[in-house]
Amino acid sequence: MAKVTSKLQVTVPKALAAQLGIRPGDDVDWTISGNSLHVTPSKDRRQLLDLETRLRLFREATERQRRRQRDVRVTSADGDREWTREEMYNRGRTR
Repeated sequence: MAKVTSKLQVTVPKALAAQLGIRPGDDVDWTISGNSLHVTPSKDRRQLLDLETRLRLFREATERQRRRQRDVRVTSADGDREWTREEMYNRGRTR
C-alpha cells in the first residue's frame, strides 16, 4: 500500500517497479479507467546504452571539444589582433 504525500506524490512499491522495469528518473504514464488509476512505463523510453558505448561516446565528444578549443581564435573589435584562447588567458602573467 502506498500513501499520497502532501505534494500529491506517490511512491511505487519496489516489487511493482522491478516487475515493470521502472527505475529512478523514468517517465510513467497515468491513465484513469472508471474509479481506477493505472500507472504504466512511458512508451517513449530511451534505450539504455551499455557502459562501453557510453564511454566511447564520451571520449569522442571530449576529443571534439578539445579540437574546437584548440582551433578557436579570438579577434579584437578592430580586427587587427588575434590571440588563441590560451594566449588570451595567459597574457600579462609571468612565465
